[in-house]
Parts: sequence; C-alpha cells; structure tokens
Amino acid sequence: MTDVLRRGRASLAFSFFAQGVAFALLVTRIPAIQDRYGISDALLPAFLAAVPVLAGVGSVTTEKLVKRIPPSRLLRWAQPVVLLALLGVGAGDATVELAIALAAFGLAVGALDASMNMLGVSLQRAYGRSIMLSFHAVFSLGGIVGASLAWVGAHWDLALFVSYLPVVAVLLPAAFVGSRWYVDSDDPGPVEAQAGGGGDGVVFKALLPLCLVMTFAYIGDSTVSNWSAKYLEDVLGSSEQLATVPYNVYMVTTLIGRGLGDFGVRRFGAVTVVRVGAVVAALGFAVVAVAPGAWVGMLGFTLLGLGLCVLVPQTFAAAGRLFPAASDAAVARLNVFNYVGFLVGSPLVGALGDAWSYRGAMLVPMVLVLVTLVYARSFAAQPDRYGGGHERPRTADVGRGSNGL
Repeated sequence: MTDVLRRGRASLAFSFFAQGVAFALLVTRIPAIQDRYGISDALLPAFLAAVPVLAGVGSVTTEKLVKRIPPSRLLRWAQPVVLLALLGVGAGDATVELAIALAAFGLAVGALDASMNMLGVSLQRAYGRSIMLSFHAVFSLGGIVGASLAWVGAHWDLALFVSYLPVVAVLLPAAFVGSRWYVDSDDPGPVEAQAGGGGDGVVFKALLPLCLVMTFAYIGDSTVSNWSAKYLEDVLGSSEQLATVPYNVYMVTTLIGRGLGDFGVRRFGAVTVVRVGAVVAALGFAVVAVAPGAWVGMLGFTLLGLGLCVLVPQTFAAAGRLFPAASDAAVARLNVFNYVGFLVGSPLVGALGDAWSYRGAMLVPMVLVLVTLVYARSFAAQPDRYGGGHERPRTADVGRGSNGL
C-alpha cells in the first residue's frame, strides 16, 4: 500500500504541475490571443469571463458524475481535453473557433480542478498528515514554468500554435501515462453518518464559511494577477519592465510558502497556519496601498504571495475533514467559489480604482482576507467526524491511515 500511495502522490503532483503550465500559457498570452483573432477590447472581457463561468459548470457537473464515476477516471480524461483545448486556442483562425476552444478549456478545467483536489484530499486522508499544500506548490511551479515558456514564445515572436505544440506534445502523453497510478479514496463510512445529514452528506450551511474563505482568497489572487503590473506602473511610477516583476515575485513566494506550508500545518495545526496566512496577506495589501514607491510595493506583493498561498489548499483540506464520507461532493461544491472569486476580484478592484483610487481599492481585498480570521475555526480537526480516532496531537490534516509516510 505504501508504494501505491507514493506512486499516486507522484502522479497526482504531475497532474497539478501540468495544469499550472497549461493555465499560465493561456493567461499570459492573452494579448497575443487577442491580436490573433482580432478581438476588440470591449469584447475581450466576455471571452475571459466565459472561462471561469464554464469552469464552474464543469465543477458542478463533476460533483454529479463522481457519484457514478471515480474521480481518477474523470481526471484521466479531463487533463488531455484541457491540453488539446489549449492547442486549439493557438490553432484557430476565426472567432468562433476560439470560442469553441475556450469553452472546452473552461468546462474541462472545472472538472480537472475538482477531480485533482478530490484525489488530493483523499490521499491526504490516507497519508494521515498534511500533504495538500505540496500539490498546490507543484501547481505554482508549473505556473512559473508556463509563464517562462510564454515569455520565450513572446520574445522570439513565435506563433501561438508553435509555442503551444511542444509543451502539449510533452505533457499530454506523460499525464496520460501517469494517470495509471492515480489513487481513489476508500469510502470511510456511510454518508448518513455525516453530521447534519443531507442527501449527499454535504450541508451547505456548514460548508459556507469555507466557501467564503475560498472566494476571498481568489479575490486577493486575481487582484495580484490582474492589477499588480498596472498598479506598479501607473500608481507607483515604475518602468514598464519593472512592472512585470511583482507577479513573478508573487508566484515564486507562493511556491516557497506552499513548499514549506505542510510542515507548518503538521507542527502548529491548520487553524494557526490559516490565521498567520490571512494576517500576512492583509499586511501585504496594506503595504501595497501605502507604498511610496515601486520597491516597497514589490515588498507588499511578496508578502501577499506568502500569505495567500496557504488559504486555498487548506480550504480544500478542511472540506475533506468536515465531510469525510462525502468529501468529493464537498470539494466540487467548494471549487465553484474558486471561480466566483476570480470573476469578482478583477472587476471589483477596477471599478473601485476608477471610482475612488487604486490605493483605496487595495484595502477592500485586505479587509476580505482579514474576514478569514472569523472563520479560522472551520479549519480545525474534526475528531468526532474524521479518521476514527486516529488524529495525532498537533496535526491538523489526518485520516484513517497513520502509516507515517
């Protein structure tokens, strides 16, 4: 069983990595995509908004499908669709072809994100200790690799299809082969045993605090990804070249924070890690809001990466602990709020920036992230609902297995 879990963990980690690469290659080449298809600035937001909306549909659909189909099988086929849809974005010529490719990408990404995190939560339960942050760290690494490859494509003025094809040619067969070792969860008990009951074992009232934390975290994340460059250049007076640095710094600190975060959870517990993360992220927004110049602003974005990076993985883990016999449904439902935050964050900051000031706009996600402190207890271990008494002292993410892997 030890080797099975190790192979399952490695193969799932590669899936997270491949998804990070694919997503970064799409979002960092949006200007090139816009130029290729001749999309106006007025129409572009509609195309961009369609992806997270359809991803939400894909996540909800996945919640229904996993009642009959194992998450591993959904992930096995969703990932190739994502990669092929990315290639389709680079291969088309007409706007309708782009719309079809983005629709396929969005629907498949929803299924992919949901099923990946379902398997991550169940593996964490089997391991008996926190490993969820490590998967998201690998996703961050994939994002850095994808953004770097996108820079190479832009620097050498490569056509989108030429830029995407080698990446898909490598990742597609590797992900498909790796999918042989995905590990699905064992049913830890009857759904009826869940506290609160419910048709699928998930009580939305109990899940709501985690949904809010997920939304607030992605509002913060989308603020960085969409506004950091503009903020540094237009508000803090940096050069165009320097304005590209904050997002890269944010991604690197996200990778570092997630790489170390599991150790923090094992030592201090998820509640403490989430509280510290929320405070550090809020401090980062505050530094950005009052920064007198570009370098102080970059310090703020660095703090944001270190703080925000722990919230999303721990939110998925907490959902798995809260509803252990219905963790797949809980993860799929929670995953929808990933896209809600992504949809809300960028327009919210833009509207506040235009109506008020961009410095003031940074205070809104700061306050929302601080609200996480109110719900931090939702991240605590649930010994009466999870793991059959195998919880370990000072360990927040544990399950039936306690094999010490």
